[in-house]
Amino acid sequence: GRQVTPVGAGAALISWSGSMFEYLMPSLVMRAPADSLIETTARLVVRRQIDYGRKLGAPWGVSESAYNARDLELTYQYSNFGVPGLGLKRGLADNVVIAPYATALAAMIEPQAAARNFERLAAMTAQGRYGFYEALDFTPDRVPEGKTAALVQAFMAHHQGMTIVAIADTVLEGAMRSRFHADPLVQSAELLLQERVPRDVVATPRSVAESARMRARSADAGGWRNANPWGATPDTQLISNGRYTVMVTAAGSGYASWRDIAVTRWREDATCDDWGSWIYLRDAITGEIWSAGLQPTGAAPDDYRVVFNEDRAEIHRRDGTLSTTLEILVSAEDDAEVRRVTLANLGSRSREIEITSYVELALAPAAADAAHPAFSKMFVETEHLATAGALTAHRRRRSPDEPDIWAAHLAVVEGEAMGARELETDRARFIGRGHGVHAPASIVGARPLSGTVGTVLDPVFALRRRVRLAPGASARIAFWTMVGSTRAEILALIDKHHDVSAFERAAALAWTQGQVQLHHLGIDRTEAGQLQRLAGHLIYAAPTLRPPSEIIQAGEGGQPSLWSLGVSGDLPIMLVRVSEEHQLNLVREALTAVEYWRTKRLAVDLVILNERGTSYVQDMQVALETLVRASQSRPQVDHERAPGHIFLLRGDLIAPETAALLAAVARIVLVGERGRLADQMEYAPEARSVAHQALRRQVAASELQVARPVPNIEYFNGLGGFG
Repeated sequence: GRQVTPVGAGAALISWSGSMFEYLMPSLVMRAPADSLIETTARLVVRRQIDYGRKLGAPWGVSESAYNARDLELTYQYSNFGVPGLGLKRGLADNVVIAPYATALAAMIEPQAAARNFERLAAMTAQGRYGFYEALDFTPDRVPEGKTAALVQAFMAHHQGMTIVAIADTVLEGAMRSRFHADPLVQSAELLLQERVPRDVVATPRSVAESARMRARSADAGGWRNANPWGATPDTQLISNGRYTVMVTAAGSGYASWRDIAVTRWREDATCDDWGSWIYLRDAITGEIWSAGLQPTGAAPDDYRVVFNEDRAEIHRRDGTLSTTLEILVSAEDDAEVRRVTLANLGSRSREIEITSYVELALAPAAADAAHPAFSKMFVETEHLATAGALTAHRRRRSPDEPDIWAAHLAVVEGEAMGARELETDRARFIGRGHGVHAPASIVGARPLSGTVGTVLDPVFALRRRVRLAPGASARIAFWTMVGSTRAEILALIDKHHDVSAFERAAALAWTQGQVQLHHLGIDRTEAGQLQRLAGHLIYAAPTLRPPSEIIQAGEGGQPSLWSLGVSGDLPIMLVRVSEEHQLNLVREALTAVEYWRTKRLAVDLVILNERGTSYVQDMQVALETLVRASQSRPQVDHERAPGHIFLLRGDLIAPETAALLAAVARIVLVGERGRLADQMEYAPEARSVAHQALRRQVAASELQVARPVPNIEYFNGLGGFG
């Protein structure tokens, strides 16, 4: 009556999770007589584990262990893993976690195979100071881009102890088993171990869907979000460590902020999308000009691709025989961002490329900078640190209680650099008279940067380096921008990041932080990408998820009309309208979205409108209140919460004109009757067309050719719907 599963030409007992621990841990102290049910099962299971590792192209040995997911305290999480078909547990094919202690257990059955597997694990740097590390995680969702496995750098005493005992039993002919069976109490039960394999067994076949599901997950491993730079509104991505935030669009524009301070100047302009930090490139021989992203030059590339991930944004483009990759990420441990440009020469002749960074500084609250930009610029003073090759900027305080703000900018080159470093902090000198950021005079005129620093009227950060690329060669240059509260702090950051290895460290920590946040929120990369897409509708006003024009027109009114609801109207508003219990899942998704956005320091007001009719039984209202309280009681990922509140309103207690105004000013309106969040986003796609793409390419190209200043069109903005 025992349930077994076919393994090769035999049949083995089924366990719960199919782990090596469940099958072989008893063999550390307990004998398995030859040809008994226990011995046969152990032998077949080890063979099945070896075959499974060979099929995956990875070391073998799957058992319960820690894996590459962490909680808010950065503690590795623990779960049971096994080989599909050996366990009753569903979803065993969804994870591939190799635990070295499983190989040690298998050494008691197949010592030669175990020795070879240990050698393979050691070659993959799985061995540390205290023995082999806890595990190697090959699960695609938990592996950094460009790597095949993530090393779980922990040691568990329990697993290390089993490793020692298993190897001792192997080389000392079962010494621990002999001691165990010397006990009279154990001897009295030894006959139970003699159970033979039944002659007639009914094997439970393995699910054919397990391996197919694993292949499907591997194909969609990264959860990457491909962005479109030609959309009706800019595709955006938010990258943050909870203090420093970068918003980047698919065209390469965006902003950087530190806490409540705008590091770079930015205005909401979905049409031009020409505000941000940029990197210009110029061929020193031919004079050809383009940028690492589509903006600001607008030069049409031969190939252009943008991928957004939780920890970084990547822009890939090819111009003739030169390939460019721009990687943007935020350091998880420091208030700094890095933009690394990788240049690859695909042609047969050498190239000399000038790379120039450009950062337009604000160093002030965004509202203050937008209200009086010319006045705000007068208080920023710049400096060049020649020994470190860095630029610094400091905002002079207007009052004793105003915070001290320092910023720095430096470039780290990997490759054959040529010439001296050039720098500029005066925007007027960089742009030039009659020019704009699309075609600055210092770029199109091939003029050297002036090196101006000090009290300038319009401060920027601009650094220029030149690299030589032999045929088939590549070079990298990383531009760091960092912020601090004191001069000493900013100098320490410069010293820390003035090294080529700083980028790799920042990338590893940023990836880890992203996994921690997703694990805490209980969402995967695909869901995070969906929330990032939704955030774009808050950053840039778009008609996609808003009511029709007639409803917006019917909601005319002033901002004070919202104050009776407690809503200020100063922040972007997301409105969720529900009326039935089965629509509560949409509210859960909205609450998760708000919590996710706050980890990115995106300020938003969530308004939940209960449109259930008047009744003595307020079960719908009670359910909504419970959801909101549960969301707010969860531990927070970030220590400094972004502004924004959650408002729970009853439709029967709100005046019709106020409800209409709320719907009119909300940048996102989700209706419970339309289904889940994914459904509402799928059936309201952004308007994109080939003609629109061609038109934007033509406009960008004409702007570059004319090389004239492009006016910054400021129009009705209002983050919450009011100017």
